[in-house]
Amino acid sequence: MMKNSCRLLLILIGLWMANVSLAQKTFRNPIITGMNPDPSICRVGDDFYLVTSTFEYFPGLPVYHSKDLVHWKLIGHALSRPENNPLMVDDEFTPDGNRFWTKGRYYRKLQHVSQVIQAAGEWNAIALVGLCEVENDSVMEHLLRRTPLYKQDYRYCMTHGCDIRGINVALLYQREQFRLLGSEELRVPTTGKERPTRNILHVWGDVVSTDTLDVFVCHLPSRYGGELASRKRRKDAIGVLKNCTDSLFYCRKYPKILIMGDFNDTPQDESLEEELEAKAYSPDNKPVKYKLYNLFYDAKGSHKYQGEWNQLDHIIVNGALLQENQALHVQKDSYQVFSPSFLLIPDKTWRGVRPFRTYYGFKYEGGYSDHLPLVVTFEWNKM
Repeated sequence: MMKNSCRLLLILIGLWMANVSLAQKTFRNPIITGMNPDPSICRVGDDFYLVTSTFEYFPGLPVYHSKDLVHWKLIGHALSRPENNPLMVDDEFTPDGNRFWTKGRYYRKLQHVSQVIQAAGEWNAIALVGLCEVENDSVMEHLLRRTPLYKQDYRYCMTHGCDIRGINVALLYQREQFRLLGSEELRVPTTGKERPTRNILHVWGDVVSTDTLDVFVCHLPSRYGGELASRKRRKDAIGVLKNCTDSLFYCRKYPKILIMGDFNDTPQDESLEEELEAKAYSPDNKPVKYKLYNLFYDAKGSHKYQGEWNQLDHIIVNGALLQENQALHVQKDSYQVFSPSFLLIPDKTWRGVRPFRTYYGFKYEGGYSDHLPLVVTFEWNKM
């Protein structure tokens, strides 16, 4: 029997499109970068319009405009969802917003995300990557086409929820290691004057071991207004997640469940330990197939606030993924908070080190994120 391994990564890094102009200033070949098969062009007066195929990519059928057939600008998609909803308060990360988000900062952010994914994978492509605070599909397309990740054959699924800031969650999957079967968005209900929050992403597919894996990516409501005042909203979101996992335990013959995200709660908080029933995992005790275990229950922290490290980010699995006799299972002691030196800088206020952030308050630092990524390695037995 041979053993092989694959890795998954949870990255809490904001990816904002910010409506930055992407028009090219000089002529070069190819005149439109990236994959643009089956181009079709038409002329209307002095204007030229070009549309290309996108296959499974979404939004689909990009439409470009040009005056001279050399300089092309992406003006939209024939198959898309509105990305500039006037009801969204999402102008913060624009050139005119209070963050002064520019084209240069945007591309620096994309390269940083790509760097983290490649560093965590070392010599191999990460199989699954969970992303939080993703603004829209265009960001994901640019990440996969305009960074070194274009070589690794990634595709993605993401939510398109009603969060007032226009941020969503997404899952990257490497097609040689994960075959997508389906996806859905789980909407978190709101009552009264509560603001809509981010949907939960549920993706299922076959992994290299031929097992079907159900993956959830979450970004639960923040603690804005205080932990106690905001607790109910996180419990409501956990309730939606729990109902879905319970259904999978009932209908899947061999359920394999993976949950990851920013829960804005610690492992010991009521939402995780009592509502979701995600317990600490001990290798000394045999895991139960129909129970959930938090792999980062005893972690030292992935987020630093006022000098204290907290574990608000989690990767949770059911017991079947912890049993070494299963074809697909978590590699022993492989789960870690990924903290290479380039993700940390000295903490001049509270001492020690802290995550190298994109912004510290409203000051642009040019770093990566205020959260450190989580990494877990899976093994599969090959007979």
